[in-house]
Amino acid sequence: MTTFRNTPRRRGRRGVALVLAALAASATVLTGCAGEATPENALASDAALPTDIPPGTKLVIADQTERQQQFLRASGELDKLPFEYEFANFVGGPAILEAFRAGAADVAYVGDTPPIQALVAGQDVPIIAALQSDPNNTRLAVAPGKSITTLADLKGTKIAYAEGTAQQAIVLRALDRAGLAPSDVELVRLQLAEFPDAVRTGQVDVAPLNEPNLTRYLRNDGASLIPLEESDGTSTGLSFLYARRQALQDPAKAAALQAYVAAYIRSIQWANTHPDAWLQSYYVQNQKLKPEDGQRIVDSLGTYTFPHLDQAIVDRQQQTIDVIDNAGELPKKVKASDGFDLRFDDVITRTVTESGASFERTAS
Repeated sequence: MTTFRNTPRRRGRRGVALVLAALAASATVLTGCAGEATPENALASDAALPTDIPPGTKLVIADQTERQQQFLRASGELDKLPFEYEFANFVGGPAILEAFRAGAADVAYVGDTPPIQALVAGQDVPIIAALQSDPNNTRLAVAPGKSITTLADLKGTKIAYAEGTAQQAIVLRALDRAGLAPSDVELVRLQLAEFPDAVRTGQVDVAPLNEPNLTRYLRNDGASLIPLEESDGTSTGLSFLYARRQALQDPAKAAALQAYVAAYIRSIQWANTHPDAWLQSYYVQNQKLKPEDGQRIVDSLGTYTFPHLDQAIVDRQQQTIDVIDNAGELPKKVKASDGFDLRFDDVITRTVTESGASFERTAS
């Protein structure tokens, strides 16, 4: 069996592309490895999740900026994982979906919009855990010299826009709340990395920015934000773990995924209770940010909580789907309920309770 090992340091774009190409090219090898589900032993989608993890069981974990890996490593959970694992680092949801399609990744961490794109593409990669951060960690930045203080003021403006991202949904919610349609503005399609320069130089009038880019941007003369009382609620603050269906049909991998969800929750709760150590280990040492920039990110995200996988979270995701669909940005209608595996709520409930974490954010 071919294996792919991530390096301890971050991969650049070229490195990510090479990993993705290698994973895709090896799909037939990976899907034929021992432990992969066959029609004879495939676990039904409504069957109870197994807990027995046979020796040799392995998960390929799709990561972004080594975030999952470093949560687990810093908290000490990585060495406790009761299965073999590989981390592969990717840039963005589309690349992860390609890995899922190739059978070359089992589970991934993403924002709230890539799972919607998976449904649209007909890929069966249900959500198995949810993570809630401060919904207002992304704000609508206004270009220097522009007077935009309400969502209604967005009419006729140029707005930075990236399809398939949480920022896409933020922009569409802002327009919807203002009673505006996408045709009432100019949506300028850019990569997320291009947003800060685009709004700073006036190529766009508004761009959704998060930390540390947000604080860096506000250092520019004349830079401003749409007030929070206007933009509050345009972001969900949700992110997810989702897994390919073939992995969930494999009894060994399904058991390993349960263990992974539990370890993931414990590792993030460790970061909640050790914010200084998390800041130093991830943002400063791993991501090479200045401590003050890392601190801004930690502060903006707030305390992480772990919502139940239940109808309430399905309804929240459906609301995001509806916002994108009502704007004419989805090629076909999809249902949020088709994108969840609610069986994982048992392990979430148990782990959150045992670790002292919370299911819901408290009012600030």
